[in-house]
Amino acid sequence: MQKTISIKNILIVSLTTLAFASCSMGKKKAQSSVTGWSYDDKNMGNFHVTKIKYPKAGPGLVFVQGGSFIMGAKEEDVMGDWNNTPRRVTVPSFFIDETEVANVHYREYLYWLENTFSNDTAIMKKALPDTLCWREELAYNEPYVEFYFRYPSYNYYPVVGVSWQQANDFCIWRTDRVNELTLIKKGYLKKDAAKKEMKGGGAEGSFNTEAYLLNPDLIQGKNKPKSSNLKDINNKPRSTVRMDDGILGMSYRLPTEAEWEFAAYGLIDQNPSPRKSENKSGEELRSNQLLYSWSKNINGLRDNRHGTWQGKFLANFKRTSGDNMGVSGGLNDRAAICGNIKAFYPNAFGLYNMCGNVSEWVADIYRPLTPVDGQDFNYFRGNRFQKFYKNASGEYERDSMGRLKKVDISDEEVKNRTNYQRNNLISYNDGDSASYASYNYGLTTLINDQSRVLKGGSWNDQAYWLTPGSRRYMQEDQAASTVGFRCAQSYLGPPEGPGFQEGNIFGKRKQSKSKRK
Repeated sequence: MQKTISIKNILIVSLTTLAFASCSMGKKKAQSSVTGWSYDDKNMGNFHVTKIKYPKAGPGLVFVQGGSFIMGAKEEDVMGDWNNTPRRVTVPSFFIDETEVANVHYREYLYWLENTFSNDTAIMKKALPDTLCWREELAYNEPYVEFYFRYPSYNYYPVVGVSWQQANDFCIWRTDRVNELTLIKKGYLKKDAAKKEMKGGGAEGSFNTEAYLLNPDLIQGKNKPKSSNLKDINNKPRSTVRMDDGILGMSYRLPTEAEWEFAAYGLIDQNPSPRKSENKSGEELRSNQLLYSWSKNINGLRDNRHGTWQGKFLANFKRTSGDNMGVSGGLNDRAAICGNIKAFYPNAFGLYNMCGNVSEWVADIYRPLTPVDGQDFNYFRGNRFQKFYKNASGEYERDSMGRLKKVDISDEEVKNRTNYQRNNLISYNDGDSASYASYNYGLTTLINDQSRVLKGGSWNDQAYWLTPGSRRYMQEDQAASTVGFRCAQSYLGPPEGPGFQEGNIFGKRKQSKSKRK
């Protein structure tokens, strides 16, 4: 009996082994459609091709499905600026922060700087928000000067007193922290890499995404995972990740003016996207020109069955001069200054406070004339093209913040290109044929190449400034108690979002040929 069982077991084991072997032998590797060589094949060089994947929204971000819209002023130009003539533009899909960046988020950034660059007080000084932005000649705002940024009751109020330059630096830091955590979780950085980094690691010890991609040897704490589907030419687990592996995320950045304005309107509610079926699409409605960011009801009414919401404020703003919050016992927006970043209803994209609370920095350089000088696809003004600096030995170098040094591309390098011939395009097509327009800042105008666009009204603005089409500007090194920011991230993939098809695919059946008589 025992002998019979043992033979039977041997047969089972043998058959199982053969089954696994046949499965592994029969598993066909993906092949190049242009050379026929197999991907991820140790006998063919181990060229790795990641399965098609699309960027996912990073922490705090939501997906905004792009499209065409009328960018510019939607109401009478009572200020006489003539700076935002309406024109139709197209914005590709992207990610943007659900809320404005809050005090607690910015304090997290400062905490990292304080510990990583403990020996460099200049870095901390450069990043600190200007809390004196609350001070007024004829107002008692000292409590806000001292406590608004750090007191716990204001943790989730928008950070203010931050310049455009500081907001831009925050975006770079956020990119690095998100990607660093991804690599730690995947085993490509040691688990204690961040801990060592924040113990006075300084520029050499800090993680930077661009430095990691271009020269991983500049990054400390690298680790080779024990198992990985990323193999080198010797069929050993790769110790570094490349962008084409689809592991690292896109860079955080400030949204462009066109992106911010498009996201604020939330027009997707008028044209429901194919959320359940790819065979259905919206009706391409273009009739409703909204004034504000609430799109559930274009008249601004939010009513439940009992009518208790009707007449409630939908944004944090200043009703009239001297009326920032209403009358005691009947406060209208329930906020004296800035409010919680998740107060009021989100718009159709799920974005909070695109009208009111604080005005927000966007990436663009400000110019008063916009209808004829910009592209109608992905409009943006502010391009100044750079490349990574290499020293005499051909090596990349890091600056005091641990980021790779960059230098401007010379006009000589691009003079023979057909799509652009200049490095600095901030003043491109801006008033003269040679495109070398200049502004006498402080003499005839307050506009120069450091003027950045502000979008959305604030807690201290009246309703005129709440419409997403309105625009103002401020110098990129200045800050105010009414100005904050939110971050954006580029999206690459089907414009309707991950999981949807690209283009109209009508199946594999060939079109029938017409019969000739």
